[in-house]
Amino acid sequence: MKIYKAVIFMFLASVLISCEDEIKNANDYFSIEIEEGKNVFTTSESVSVLLTNKKNVEVRNTTFIFDTTEVIGGSIPLAQQRMGKHTIEAVVDVDGNEYSVSKDIVVVASKKPEIYGYNILETYPHDSKAYTQGLEFNNDTLYESTGQFKQSTIRKIEYTTGEVLQQMAIGDQYFGEGLTVLGDKIFQLTWKSGNGFIYNKDTFKKTGTFVYGKSKEGWGLCNDGENIYKSDGTERIWTLDKETLAEQKFIEVYTNKSKIDTINELEWVDNKIYANIYRKDAIAIVNPKSGAVEAVINLKGLKDQVSQTAELDVLNGIAYKGEPNILYVTGKNWDKLFKIEVLKK
Repeated sequence: MKIYKAVIFMFLASVLISCEDEIKNANDYFSIEIEEGKNVFTTSESVSVLLTNKKNVEVRNTTFIFDTTEVIGGSIPLAQQRMGKHTIEAVVDVDGNEYSVSKDIVVVASKKPEIYGYNILETYPHDSKAYTQGLEFNNDTLYESTGQFKQSTIRKIEYTTGEVLQQMAIGDQYFGEGLTVLGDKIFQLTWKSGNGFIYNKDTFKKTGTFVYGKSKEGWGLCNDGENIYKSDGTERIWTLDKETLAEQKFIEVYTNKSKIDTINELEWVDNKIYANIYRKDAIAIVNPKSGAVEAVINLKGLKDQVSQTAELDVLNGIAYKGEPNILYVTGKNWDKLFKIEVLKK
């Protein structure tokens, strides 16, 4: 069992300040210093901070807050924290008036991600005109969202033959992005228009729309049967309310060293989020609670197996049928869909 040092919050205070003096800018009087002399920590570390009293003001009380939670007993287990930026705030009581200062730290994964390989099991035809943005199985039927202005569609595909069983254009003004199927509905994102669409899974009839609130753009979607997850082209993956599609919270995707931004197409696989990294021949396996990258599937060389046309673009598209260690992957304007086995080294 790991033992984590307590996160200790201390402050310095000394002599009185005159009652006539007024603190107009708390940062001129106080600052939070990190004792370890750094601002990036892993989940196996702890943080000790010191509130420096620059002008020796008499302080009645200091309350420390980590993100939005008041620190009780001065102990914060970083092992339970999500990846990314966190804010430490000190609320200082001086003569009955409260002042606050803050400092940010970044939490990264405690372990280096494992690197997995792959083995091609089967190769199927895929429409080379499809600029693949979203890919997801519902039973044995493959649903796909394609992009590009004036070319964006949603599709239902017989994956073994590549036959498009059903297709609908979403409108010339929209650039289609990720999609996910939940219940009898298809949810589809668009890129920069700030909204997405809801369709009947069987008829493709549009039954609703939704708008983006806090997330930057529309990139990828997946779901775990209860929650919908959305990427927006940054390091963030948002959890959406499945009824209103409003953003509820987010995780930030980090390895043990740094964030991974441009998170693209998503797939829910065995309680993890599998995420394409835009312009990389790789899929990140992300812990959906913390954002830690637990492994990376290196798909280098897969793009070389498709026809090398002028329109050929990057790897994008992950589908999962429930087969252990098996994924179906393709890319933008690829003429093949690959069934691959993930090789855990």
